[in-house]
Amino acid sequence: MGQEGMGYSSKGGGGGGGGGLPMTAPRPRGASPLGGGGGGHSRSRKIHRTFNNLKITVLCGLVTILVLRGTIGLNLSLPSQPSDADALSSAKAVEDIDRILREIRSDSGPDPDDDAGEFGAAAGFNASALTAAEAAAAYAAAVEKYALGPKISGWDDQRRRWLAQNPGFPATVAGGKPRIMLVTGSQPGPCDNPLGDHYLLKTTKNKIDYCRLHGIEIVHNLAHLDTELAGYWAKLPLLRRLMLSHPEVEWIWWMDSDALFTDMAFELPLERYDNHNLIIHGYQDLLFEKHSWIALNTGSFLFRNCQWSLDLLDAWAPMGPKGFIRDEAGKILTANLKGRPAFEADDQSALIYLLLSQKEKWMDKVFIENSYYLHGFWAGLVDKYEEMMENQHPGLGDERWPFVTHFVGCKPCGSYGDYPVERCLKSMERAFNFADNQVLRLYGFTHRGLESPKIKRIRNQTTKPINDKENLDMKAKMSTTS
Repeated sequence: MGQEGMGYSSKGGGGGGGGGLPMTAPRPRGASPLGGGGGGHSRSRKIHRTFNNLKITVLCGLVTILVLRGTIGLNLSLPSQPSDADALSSAKAVEDIDRILREIRSDSGPDPDDDAGEFGAAAGFNASALTAAEAAAAYAAAVEKYALGPKISGWDDQRRRWLAQNPGFPATVAGGKPRIMLVTGSQPGPCDNPLGDHYLLKTTKNKIDYCRLHGIEIVHNLAHLDTELAGYWAKLPLLRRLMLSHPEVEWIWWMDSDALFTDMAFELPLERYDNHNLIIHGYQDLLFEKHSWIALNTGSFLFRNCQWSLDLLDAWAPMGPKGFIRDEAGKILTANLKGRPAFEADDQSALIYLLLSQKEKWMDKVFIENSYYLHGFWAGLVDKYEEMMENQHPGLGDERWPFVTHFVGCKPCGSYGDYPVERCLKSMERAFNFADNQVLRLYGFTHRGLESPKIKRIRNQTTKPINDKENLDMKAKMSTTS
């Protein structure tokens, strides 16, 4: 899940030094990143599309044969129905062919006349025919041409003036707390796995509950604001747009759709971050000593709405455009981050590489948080919930009662994941109910078990509920004791 999930990579220019990502004005749509013409591009795209259509035709023929085989059987002298094994085999084959068809269609890319894909198809040249030096030069040229949008300067002053002129939109909420906007997102279309939509609804409900209890605004996005930054990268243009559109918001908080709040009473210690602009879960030693590709996690992090954050987004984004740029950036990240497999650039690895290669520029304003679980890996938590309920209580936020449980590697909305889908869905159900119990107890109910959607009453109704002091104490009402 997520938009969709979110992934990892980083760039390095040898050790931890140098290697900035220069930003200039965006180039005109359709222009090559190398500055050359695109005459042969349209012809090669047409040939590529013709081959894809031939593949689709052949595979459609195979589907037809399989359907006929399952309907009438190959042995016309035997009227008996096909066995269960035959039916399962045919269904599996049809699924495989359907998956291949989707992959072929997605690989065929956008039409060259579309607005999308200006970087995606190597922008008019054959990347595989380039030498390493030529590829590096092409990558550098393309990166220089990409920008999230017009360069913003003086944002802190602009925002300060706007807040002074619009007192009806203060940057604080009740109690003087900074205004926070939680942002999440998911793919525009239905999930490949129908159950994925059900669990996406549950994770969204979970976020709405937490925000309602703590006075936080929430945005769930379905749109791709920049077609070049799809997948893991889709959050970057969204966060930038929300910062500029909501100057009254002090903190923008991104959370992947496959992450759930599991401590509904815990509140962010925002006073701890007065001198910082990026709050992210991670470990200093993994980042600076081991240069690990999992030193930080971008599934849940906070940006202050300020010029520094806009500048960081500008420096972070150029590794993200799909196609040639993302592929070449992935090679850089794999070469410089320990343990990173060889795959295209992802937002997490790119951020890690940026902070390593430009440490002096950025790290003074980055707070690497691990005193509580801004990100908690699900596999080590979901089977301990009963023990937590017996021995601990909400409001701790750490390993005793995790603030966030993040289902990294589970992709219930997609076709593939790193873990069996049955295990993922069962674990997500447990995490949701563990959190939902804390909400239901506010109203006198709880789930019958962590794997059951059914509920039971745990507190008798009263004719004078306002006199019950417990009603004014949210943490007390979230207590796990009946």
